[in-house]
Amino acid sequence: MKRAREIIRVLAALALVLASVIPAQAADTLSQIVQKKELVVGTAGDMPPFNMTTKDGKLIGLELDLAGYMASAMGVKLKVQTMSFKDLLPALEAGKVDMVMSQMTMTPRRNLKVAFVGPYFISGKAFLTKNAAIAAAKKGEEINRPTVTLAALKGSTSQYFVERIMPKAKLVTTPNYDEAVKMVIEGKADALVADYPICVVSVFRFPGKGLVSLITPLTYEPIGIALPAGDTQLINWVENFVGALEGSGELKAITQRWLGEGDWLKQLP
Repeated sequence: MKRAREIIRVLAALALVLASVIPAQAADTLSQIVQKKELVVGTAGDMPPFNMTTKDGKLIGLELDLAGYMASAMGVKLKVQTMSFKDLLPALEAGKVDMVMSQMTMTPRRNLKVAFVGPYFISGKAFLTKNAAIAAAKKGEEINRPTVTLAALKGSTSQYFVERIMPKAKLVTTPNYDEAVKMVIEGKADALVADYPICVVSVFRFPGKGLVSLITPLTYEPIGIALPAGDTQLINWVENFVGALEGSGELKAITQRWLGEGDWLKQLP
């Protein structure tokens, strides 16, 4: 792994040198990042294992590792700004953050406004519930009933999934996943609809609460990095960097650390 990281650093350094000879007007955001010596990444900070906040208030997760590697390769400091998921893309469009990494699905609708690089992870929808029948559902239509209350993150693809596939069910949107999981535990919602890593991690986070999850994804959810639209040099740089991570095997190692091991769970509140 140490050798792989050295290779990544060399490739990233080369990419940065190449970027430095491109006219400034063709690389606005990248030039600004280098000049201010700071990469600002927007994230929700409450979407384990991709991004999460520890008991001590520290941000950790798969995406924080990726962001850290990226900042190191650029030779700048990493600054992470947390905010509600629904506010992330507006912040990117307003120039308040340089990029967004927050388990964000690359959808055609979002891609109309921002650019995406990825995917660096393939996810899919699943149910987190205390009801074994719901957890065993193979299709969303199986729980499309007015008597079923479903929770979903506001502004997420999960919300749109429920609205499209299960319009008869009662939908309750929440600003974060912790609130939604709490609703399921307390019986205020029959199930949470979310990307399956969120559901699986929640089962381990709250043992003894009777939570179960449907692990088989119900949809195809490519997770990527959101970037300013039209900023070709930054997009190209990030594409090359993610490609180097994947080609060296380091991306697989990072993913295994956060999804295949659970030592980090004890750091969460």
